[in-house]
Amino acid sequence: MSAPAETVLVERYRSFLPVPNDADIVTLDEGDTPLVRLHTVSDPSRSIEVYAKCEGLNPTGSFKDRGMTVAVTMAASEGSHAIICASTGNTSASAAAYAARGGLSAFVVIPEGKIALGKLAQAMMHGARVIQIEGNFDTGMSIVKDMAETVPVTLVNSVNPYRLHGQKTAAFEIIDALGRAPDYHFLPVGNAGNISAYWMGYTEYRDAGVVSERPVMVGCQASGAAPFLRGHPVDEPETIATAIRIGCPQSWALANQAQEESRGWFRESSDEDILTAQKVLAEREGIFCEPASAVCIAGLIAELECRTIPSGATIVCTLTGHGLKDPDTAIAQSPQPVKVSPDPTAVRGVILEEIN
Repeated sequence: MSAPAETVLVERYRSFLPVPNDADIVTLDEGDTPLVRLHTVSDPSRSIEVYAKCEGLNPTGSFKDRGMTVAVTMAASEGSHAIICASTGNTSASAAAYAARGGLSAFVVIPEGKIALGKLAQAMMHGARVIQIEGNFDTGMSIVKDMAETVPVTLVNSVNPYRLHGQKTAAFEIIDALGRAPDYHFLPVGNAGNISAYWMGYTEYRDAGVVSERPVMVGCQASGAAPFLRGHPVDEPETIATAIRIGCPQSWALANQAQEESRGWFRESSDEDILTAQKVLAEREGIFCEPASAVCIAGLIAELECRTIPSGATIVCTLTGHGLKDPDTAIAQSPQPVKVSPDPTAVRGVILEEIN
């Protein structure tokens, strides 16, 4: 039995999506993710409200599922039997899952040793053919673009326009939840498809008369992989935030357009600040996101400290992926388990030492 139409993302926003009415939608009931108020990041003294759009609660644990439901649906409806992508992790996991759901083969090209194990495990378990290459994501991107032109596979990276159409639905959901557009939207920028997609969504809702205003877009990058801050591609990007370890964004022009039209900006954060922001969310808000997600929280905290955000603002931060995507990084920065003898007295001692 198929899911009710109102629970399927493509059905909810079909009038805004380029999906034929007779297409068999490939879905895992993605979307409809929580918009959670962040108590410790909001600033009541200045009436600044901050919300997190928790995209890590999509079926494969990241925002990529929004784009993949549309991209794989269109690939299947156009007669494709296989898809391909280059990935730092989340795209490969999502592509593999939606290919499995839709009965397609999936090929994923990843940089050797540069992908978080949680994401690699997903792609492998979903049955994708994983191809590791020497080099980084940008090298892989060049290869898969060539493959899409020379072998019968459909490219499902964000250069595929259907991906951005799917991802723009998060902007619709934010407006539906708030009853308005936020004043500012902070989000991570790696390949730059997501900032482009959100701007598309906000613009389409404005053009449809749903809202009259659009937010200021703030794209957040890691200092070691910040081509928008450098003004040119970064040949050897490096950051703990593996999902945004990209030096040559494929959606560069669209992201610049979003920044310029919204009168926003790009900003960078160090790996240290990114990991601190990840801990703040986990320990004070109960939200576990991957490091690449935390870059927008690190950026927002810095902007709030500099008072560049005016009083009374409503801000949304997109948390792009779940923390379980990268368990090794989380464990490495956390206190290790305390080992004691197996008796109540020993356990009691640990508890009393912690709370006193």
